[in-house]
Amino acid sequence: MYICTCARAEYEINGECCPMCTPGSRVFRHCTEFTSTTCKQCVGLTYTDEPNGLANCIICMVCDSGQGLRIKTACTRTSDTVCEPLEGFYCTDEYSGSCRYAVEHTKCSPGQYIKQKGTALKDAECGECSDGTYSNGSLLVCKPHSTCEDFGLTKIKPGTNSLDTECGKTLPVAVITGALLGITTVVAVAGALFFFIKRCCTCPPRADSAEKMDFHTNIHEKDYMKTTKKSSPTLRREDRVVLCALNHTGHVASPDKNDCEKQPCDPQEHEFTHWT
Repeated sequence: MYICTCARAEYEINGECCPMCTPGSRVFRHCTEFTSTTCKQCVGLTYTDEPNGLANCIICMVCDSGQGLRIKTACTRTSDTVCEPLEGFYCTDEYSGSCRYAVEHTKCSPGQYIKQKGTALKDAECGECSDGTYSNGSLLVCKPHSTCEDFGLTKIKPGTNSLDTECGKTLPVAVITGALLGITTVVAVAGALFFFIKRCCTCPPRADSAEKMDFHTNIHEKDYMKTTKKSSPTLRREDRVVLCALNHTGHVASPDKNDCEKQPCDPQEHEFTHWT
């Protein structure tokens, strides 16, 4: 039995050894007993990277950002795309010098520092902050807590492994005491003033309306003037109170400042009691 063995740069098809196509091309028509192989260049995002007897070029790899990849070297007719991890990612599946899948670097938590930065091939490593130091997770080294006294400040809140000490200014005790005393004094004065005003502005209850109307109806001006000894009227306190009540809504007042808690009548009331 005769076995045909083709040369290194040939491929076998239908019992014939045909010459291979060069990289960047493919077989368009196989050879025959009388003709050689017909080749055609790869087009679009396709390639062949070695001599071949392929009927179709190979489709270039796509660097998918959803898989943590980006293009490192673009595809050509003679080479495939080379992908690499995105910034902050590292490759977990590599083939022929190109990454096929990558994941994001581990992010250190607050209270940890970045012990080892991640690379395109290796994940990041985190370390724990020791007592008296802190990190928000993005530091390469944990920082010591601030000493407030060094800045002339007072410690407001102690530091943790993720936060620095909180410092601030404090008011002197004398200032705080003075402020509290001032507030207390203002409140006391305001209360006393309110009580005084309320008492001064509150007159005796109003006289009965029926009595006021009877007095006004039954006493005629001339008869009343005859009962007085002077041309200038001098009313008794009870009379003035009733007269004031007739001309004042809500409170009783009198022309005399000694009546109704030292509150004089208004001008209309004053005119009412001074008849001619």
